[in-house]
Parts: sequence; structure tokens; C-alpha cells
Amino acid sequence: MKQVVQNYKSGELAVLDVPVPGCKAGGVLVRSAFSLISTGTELMKVSEAGMSMVGKARSRPDQVAKVMQSVATNGVPATYRKVMGKLDSYTPLGYSLCGVVEQVGAGIDDVSVGDLVACAGNEHALHAEVNWVPQNLYAPVPEGLAARHAAFGTVGSIAMQGVRRGEPQLGDVALVIGLGLIGQLVVQLLTASGARVVGVDPDPVRCELAERLGAAACGDPESSAVEHAVAELTDGHGVDQVYLAAGGGSNQPVELAARLCRDRGRVVDIGKCRLDLPWNAYYEKELDVRFSRSYGPGRYDPAYELEGRDYPIGYVRWTERRNLACFLDLVARGRVDVEPLVSHTADFADAVETYQRLKDGDLKAVAVLFRYPEPAADSAELTESGEAAPSVTVPAVKRSTGGATTPVRASNTPVRLAFVGAGNYATSMLLPHLQGREGVELSTVVTTTALSAANAQRKFGFAEATTDLDAVLGDKSVDAVFVVTRHSSHAELTRKALLSGKAVFVEKPLALSEDELAGVVATVEESGNDRLQVGFNRRFSPLLREAKQRFGARSGPAHLRYLVNAGRLQHGSWYLQQGTEGSRFAGEGGHFIDTASWLLDADPVSVYAVATSGHEDLQVVLRYPDGSTATISYVTTGPSSFPKETLDLVADGRALRLDDFVRASVHGPKKWVSSRLPKARDKGQSAELAAFVRAVRSGGPMPVPLESLVATTAATLAVRTGLAGGAPVTLAGER
Repeated sequence: MKQVVQNYKSGELAVLDVPVPGCKAGGVLVRSAFSLISTGTELMKVSEAGMSMVGKARSRPDQVAKVMQSVATNGVPATYRKVMGKLDSYTPLGYSLCGVVEQVGAGIDDVSVGDLVACAGNEHALHAEVNWVPQNLYAPVPEGLAARHAAFGTVGSIAMQGVRRGEPQLGDVALVIGLGLIGQLVVQLLTASGARVVGVDPDPVRCELAERLGAAACGDPESSAVEHAVAELTDGHGVDQVYLAAGGGSNQPVELAARLCRDRGRVVDIGKCRLDLPWNAYYEKELDVRFSRSYGPGRYDPAYELEGRDYPIGYVRWTERRNLACFLDLVARGRVDVEPLVSHTADFADAVETYQRLKDGDLKAVAVLFRYPEPAADSAELTESGEAAPSVTVPAVKRSTGGATTPVRASNTPVRLAFVGAGNYATSMLLPHLQGREGVELSTVVTTTALSAANAQRKFGFAEATTDLDAVLGDKSVDAVFVVTRHSSHAELTRKALLSGKAVFVEKPLALSEDELAGVVATVEESGNDRLQVGFNRRFSPLLREAKQRFGARSGPAHLRYLVNAGRLQHGSWYLQQGTEGSRFAGEGGHFIDTASWLLDADPVSVYAVATSGHEDLQVVLRYPDGSTATISYVTTGPSSFPKETLDLVADGRALRLDDFVRASVHGPKKWVSSRLPKARDKGQSAELAAFVRAVRSGGPMPVPLESLVATTAATLAVRTGLAGGAPVTLAGER
């Protein structure tokens, strides 16, 4: 299928061939009929992409702060790769469309194949021929409403949410500043609610349009006509609400709002305009400044948008989806007229030219629609889918004697790798080490979103990009599969890949529950395929390996202290979705347990864990067979200026210290200190991948014994058990 994309680094716009997205549970596949260009939001994004790096940085200081934090945590080279990887990627455009349901995912019963729906979301209602849309981001189109008009659903919801935030009442007078697409819709919604409206815009054509659509008067912000109209309509008191639907860097809108608003009136910010509030003006009138967040309650909440958890109507009357349905109803009943807003309708094939004309000013428009071609009559039709001390069992690894554990490979042929998932970690920390590596061929990348697969194919040279996992698992030419998806899918995808006879590299964690871990081990026994590696990379760090070598063998028990200054996660991070993705420690704690076990040359036999309120900061004590202990302090409340990982190992009169993979030292009869200025903070990813590829090519043992991977995962899971029970957890071997 085809999709409109933009490279944020170069500014290039293109219509790209990308795989059709998969139809996941909880949503539907929709073939686009019309999609709407937001001439404000989208053109701002297009313009930013054309800026220099300095210009981009000035326009997004929030992102600059994130980059500086990443430099402090991960070092310059890793941060550079990550930032350049994000910039030099195709990003999608669009967030408002109407189309026909082509496939229904499991759990969906409110629409059927062939139904017309309006769709919302800058990740789900894209300028693309087919989109996967979750349940709370689509709404059925009322009978008789044209698809081209229903495509306004999302921008209509944005305008509607802004009006709701203003709480207009019958007879109110409102001022709308900015008469672009959103402003024109706000004017109509206010008029439909019984308010009288004055509009402000420097473009006389837009002012005339707003008056035709119901505004009492409109004018240029510099003219006296607006002030006269407000004075006449309000008897000199000022307007009840001001709706800021303008963009740009001028502070004129907020100053005008203060001047024309009545005492204790409301100012609602819908657009992205400068907000340097003149303190005296806002204080003296005690103005109520409110923000309107996108389409309404539910926006930016993954549980609502992606998991389909609706808000109870008794507590949240108007959600994103209910706003969308309400706007469609108003248009269907003729209370809002969107046809006069359509300045131009372009064929989807002409998308790049259309954007360029808008950017250059050759096409002046309030709203522009893309019209999509009808699907070919012979195209494939998609159909509906459809009280003793607690212990944790460490599953015993039993290998089948009937099946071959090492696939036979032709000599002198490249190792063909497939990736399932192509997110930030895969593209910044794994694929750069595999791209161009001798004897490695990147065969296929599989993702659920079409554009991420296309980006990975373009940047790293995959032979194919697809959303069809089964096709990859059934491809006998693929030697190994990398599972680099969200945590909740790791165990099941690993099982499927092992059953298909592939060697598997799965990012941590291997499993989020004891049942999942037992299922992976049972699959090894069932299939005879034990070719598995988990992404515990720190044991492969060249600096840490040298430090361990210089520390030497020990004769007595050791004590290891590992401080992980994890820091707080940003709001909205999927790591916070503990209900589906497990706790944060369950996701990454295996890294630190594996490192400790590798340094101590054994697997733990018990785990004791205590936590602060909320289980955010943890103390995890591991006990080993020879009496050694390892204490992992996992904290989220430390300062960002402090190193992320520091480790001390003490035994037999010697001590090893690691400072955030930047410097290491060994103290004892002989002292050794590494270089103070390494080229990069190397946490072992490259060496780990090289070892995995060698094992796949040669058929030799995997880099880490399967028994160790299972023991580390069981110990990580035991932390949750220990926190719940408040007692040490014995890691009991399966009998």
C-alpha cells in the first residue's frame, strides 16, 4: 500500500510503498476514502522539517533537554546514533480520515466489514491507503453523511473539546481569534450552542467565510471594527469567552483576549500560540485561562486509546470517541456545514505536490482533502478474524533426544536474520552493529505498523519489510529471529520462533510470569530447539570483562554491590503500563542479576526484596551457593547527574569497581585502572551480537547457557513474589 511520509532530517516528502498493517485485536483495518490535511498542525510540522538543525533545536527546546539527559546517561556516540536514527526516519502525516472497514479484529462487535467509519489519531488515521484503528479512535458514520464530510471528524472533535472547555451558555458572546480550519469549526459550534460570535483574523477571505457560517461580525485584529462589535454585543462588558485558535509566535492573541474579555471571563487555548500572559491585565480581570487537550478526555492515555478501556459516562460525559460521534451527528443533521471549508480536493497520488503548494503559498486553503482510489475489483478481500517460606520454581531444562538442536546450514553462506520489531532499541543499539557485518544478511523486518518496517528496511538494508509474522517463521532460509517487541509479547513470540526451528535472540525480559517461563522451557523440550539467547549484554562489555580477568579467580565468598540509578520515566512511557508490560524491574532487572551472576560464576539460590512505597525503589539481595551475596539497589529517585550504574565486588582482599562502563579499577596486591577517556560507553551489545552470530553460523553453543538464562529470569520474577510475601524466596529447582 502507499502512505505519505516525511523525513524530519532532510524535509523530504514522499508517497512510500509500505506493508499493509496487521489487524490486531481491539481494532479494525480501515481502507481510506478521504483524509483531511490539517493546514495548521501538519504544515507546521512540514515547515519544521525544512529547518536547519539549529532551527529544529530552537523550535523544540524540550527535545534538546532530552538529548542532553541521554548524553549524560548513555554517552555521546549512543545518543548520536539514537538522535540521528530518529531524525533520519520517515514519519507519518495525517490524523483525520473516513474510510471503509476491511477487517475486524478480535473483541470488536460494534462495526462490521463494509461499514463506513470516521477515524482519529496521529498514529492511526494517517494519510495512507489502509490504517489499523483501535476501537476508541473510530466512530460509525451516520447514514446519509458523505465520506468527504465525515473525514472532518477529528478536527471537529478538537474544536468541540475547545468549546466544551469554554462552557458557553445560551446568549453568551464569544470571541474566536484565528479563523483557520479549527477556528471556523469553533465559530459554527458556538453558534449552534446559542452563543453569538465575533471572529478575528487578518485574512478578509476567512473573515467573510466565518460570517457566512454564523459569526455576527469578523475583522482584522488591528482594526477597530472588532472592538466596536464586541462593545455593541456585550453592552461594553466584554465577551464571556475567548477561544485562541491561532498559531505563530506573536503574543497579540493573548493581549487582545485580555482587552476584550469581561471580568472573570474564560480564555481557552486550542491552538499553539505564544502565551506570554500580561500579568496585570489577566490579574485585574481575574481571567480563567484554560487549555483544551486535543480531541477530549482519553487523549494520550494508552489504556483508553490502545486498550479500549472506556471512561464511565457518569464520570466522563464527553470522551474522544463520544466527541467524534457527536460532531458527526451535528454534521449529518446540518447543524455544522463543512463543505464551504473545503478549498481543494486532491488525488492521493498528488499528495507531495499538494503539500509543496501549500508550503510555498501557491495553494491557499482552509481545508484540503485527499481522495483515495477505489480498491481494485480483483484485490484480495479481507474478512473478519477474529505459610511455608515462599519459593519460585526454576524450570528444569530438558532437551528432546529426538530432535536436532542445531540446524544444518550450508557452509560459506551468510547468516540470514529476521527482526520482529524495529523500535528505538533495535534501531539504535542492535541493528547498527549488524548492518554491514561480514557474513550477515538482514533478511526481513516484521512490525505491526507499516511505516516502522519501511523505515528499518530503508536504513539498514533489509531485503523485505512486512507485517506478516507467519510468513517469516515459515521461511526456511531465515536462520535466526530477533524478538525486539514490547515485553508482554516476548515469551509467546520466542515460543513460536523456537517451534519454527529458528535460533532466537530475544531482548530482555524472556518472560513476565512463571507460567510464561515454564512455557518457553517446555517448548525447548518439545521442539528440541535450544538455540536461544536473551539480550543480557553487560557480561559482554569489554571493559567489564577485562576488569574481571584482572580481578582473577577467588577462593572465598564475595560481596557484590550494584547501584542502578534508573531515574524516573517520562509520562506516557509504555514502561509504565505495568498491567500489560510488567513492572519496570521485571523488564530490565535481569540485566543486573545476570551481570552479578556472571561475575560470581554461579546462579542465585534465593532472593530477598524490599521496596519503598509504590515499589519504585528496590533493594534486592541475592544469595549464591558458596555464600556470596549480591545487593542490587534499583532507585528511581536519584539525580540525573549521578552515574546510572556503579558496581563494587569485594573478595579475598581484592576489590573491583565499575563506574558506569566508563572506567573500571581493581585494587589488591596489584592495582589496575582503566583509561579515563574511553571512546564510548560500551555495554557489550556489539560483542554479544558477534557471539550470537558465530554460534548460529557454526552451530556451536549459544553464548550464554540456557540454564543460566532461565535461572536469571526466575530470579527476576522472584522479586515480585518476595515483595508480596515480605520474606526471602527460595529458587527451588524443578523435580
